[in-house]
Amino acid sequence: EIVYTVCLSVQNPLPAGTTINKYEREGGYHLIKMFSTKIPEDDPRYGDLTIATDASDISYQEYWFRGGWFDSLQVYWKDFIAPGRLKNRSYQSPQEGIRDHASLAAHLKVRAGGFGEARFIIAWNFPNCYNYWNPEKTGRPTIWKNYYARIFKNSAETAVYCLKNWNRLYSDTVAFRDALFSSTLPSFILDAVSANISILKSPTVLRLEDGSLYGFEGCHPDSGCCEGSCMHVWSYAYAPLFLFPKLDRSMWDLHYKFSMREDGHISFRLQLPLGREQWGFPHAAVDGQFGSVIRAYAYWKLTGDSDWLRANWQSIKKSIEYAWAETNEDKWDLNRDGVLEGRQHNTLDVELFGPNSWLTGIYLAALKAGAEMAKYLGEVEKAKEYMEMFIKGKRWVEENLFNGEYFYQSIDLKDKSILEKYVSSDPNVINAYWDEEHEEIKYQIGEGCGIDQVLAQWHANICGLGEILNREKVKSALKSIYKYNFKRSMRNHFNPCRVFSLNDEAGVVICEWPPGRKKPIIPVPYAEETWCGTEYAVASHMIQEGMVEEGLEIVKAVRDRYDGEKRNPWDEIECGSNYARSMSSYALLLALSGFKIDMTNGEIEFNPPKMQNGEFKCFWSAGTGWGIVEISSRKILLTVKYGCLKIKAISLPFLGDKEVASVVVDGREVKYEMYGNKILFIEPILLEKEASLTILT
Repeated sequence: EIVYTVCLSVQNPLPAGTTINKYEREGGYHLIKMFSTKIPEDDPRYGDLTIATDASDISYQEYWFRGGWFDSLQVYWKDFIAPGRLKNRSYQSPQEGIRDHASLAAHLKVRAGGFGEARFIIAWNFPNCYNYWNPEKTGRPTIWKNYYARIFKNSAETAVYCLKNWNRLYSDTVAFRDALFSSTLPSFILDAVSANISILKSPTVLRLEDGSLYGFEGCHPDSGCCEGSCMHVWSYAYAPLFLFPKLDRSMWDLHYKFSMREDGHISFRLQLPLGREQWGFPHAAVDGQFGSVIRAYAYWKLTGDSDWLRANWQSIKKSIEYAWAETNEDKWDLNRDGVLEGRQHNTLDVELFGPNSWLTGIYLAALKAGAEMAKYLGEVEKAKEYMEMFIKGKRWVEENLFNGEYFYQSIDLKDKSILEKYVSSDPNVINAYWDEEHEEIKYQIGEGCGIDQVLAQWHANICGLGEILNREKVKSALKSIYKYNFKRSMRNHFNPCRVFSLNDEAGVVICEWPPGRKKPIIPVPYAEETWCGTEYAVASHMIQEGMVEEGLEIVKAVRDRYDGEKRNPWDEIECGSNYARSMSSYALLLALSGFKIDMTNGEIEFNPPKMQNGEFKCFWSAGTGWGIVEISSRKILLTVKYGCLKIKAISLPFLGDKEVASVVVDGREVKYEMYGNKILFIEPILLEKEASLTILT
């Protein structure tokens, strides 16, 4: 047999000249705790780090040799390669200018043909958080606790918990991974979905003291990028909603509580610490404001949590009705005709002036969602009011903003008076938007073909809201985006903006002006860029509308850019790395499985648009649980792999004229009735972990 030594060495992260390392045994595990006694407990630098192992035979050094130049590493290597075990080194006190290292070694006796195993943990606990990226102007910063510090008192406790619960934590993680990757979807689809779920484990997100979710847009090397759980970015991110609905909801609830004015205006960047004065930017973002309503509807449908809906209904109504509030400085829809004519801030970081299908579409979706929620809550007149505005606005958009190929923005770029009406509330509007040399309004789409022109229908398809804009016109718009905006090579594409695609790479640009269509002298910012988050959204929308191959081609183009050689496959960038909008990729899973859910009625649906020889397998998540659906020529098998699923009905439109022969739950036949392709169970079915529902045809 051979004795192998595996050693973990870590530097104490506390300030130089204050570091203390201490070996302890706790709960049957070996730990080295790293801390400082010189940092006050309310200081943001206060905290500790622990390295630990479950190995039974260990040796350690609490301290590396202290010296200058490369002394410590030289001596460590000499100690490590010498026969035998590490000999402990200890010092009585910290040394000025030194941040001490420690080493923890596991010794494993391995017979020929055998194996040895040891687990190592690096755990940390720095409990105090403060706003270091946008400091308060009141002097000493307000400190709040990181959520994990409310669960674990120090890093040693975390390390012991991890080692004690390793098997469960690991098996649950592997179960999720295996379920997701067992899907019979193209590998680049699974990459797009799985890689971007990792954003939820990146520094893009924080959990506040009560566990609520807070997010930046992305990450700089040393801080978050673009603060505030930005509503117009996070509204694209469907992964957290379907995987962790209550966690996702907590983010939007904070906006309703801390970012909303009395008149319904929502400041789309939440300020920390909570309760701080709202962000000073004067404009609400249309896509964020009404995206919050769509998100509320989606959460309600996904969870069936009507108590939450009742508790938050007044805020939801306010966010809708701000569109025509007299205090709305941007005059979105003062005549209440369901069309946004006013000044419309959005995720392109400018304002559009005049009606367009993109932002009005999101407004229409919010009106329709509001009507459904109002009806459920018994506010019949309010539901009627919202629905009448929706119908009127929908008709106007379809009749006035469609050019035969796609939807566009209605604006006379030469009409300076469009801007002048906003001078009273913003004296700088002319300077910001009027191009005197070319006598034209800047930063508009005009006759361009925008990637998000029918984004509202994408949201609606995911949430089960039904038709927002005419389906044929929506599909024509998607075909135009594929025709004009999708570039198979960037070599002849002029881009004065940020470069996210280049040379022979392919991608979908934000806006394109086809031959014969007027492009503004200075068009909307970012027009020539490619954003992964919007590309995934439009690709999954194409799949929803039957353009499966086109959608797949776009996704493959994105993932080819992030192939691990040119770019990091787990780090899609926009404004910063690990960019939140890329979590729109989760919609690909929904689109390719045809998964829909309405827990207000206890119903789910699967309707995959593409199967392989009548067979299909895919991951699903319904908030309370997740698992796998398997489809073959004679059988549909729904298995819960984690949590539970309680349903009253399941719809399977892909069955067509096929008849259902029987329904079995864990070997027991259950009674049901058929309504077309919907199976309505006589009694609700509760599927626990590893339980399955089998439908025989």
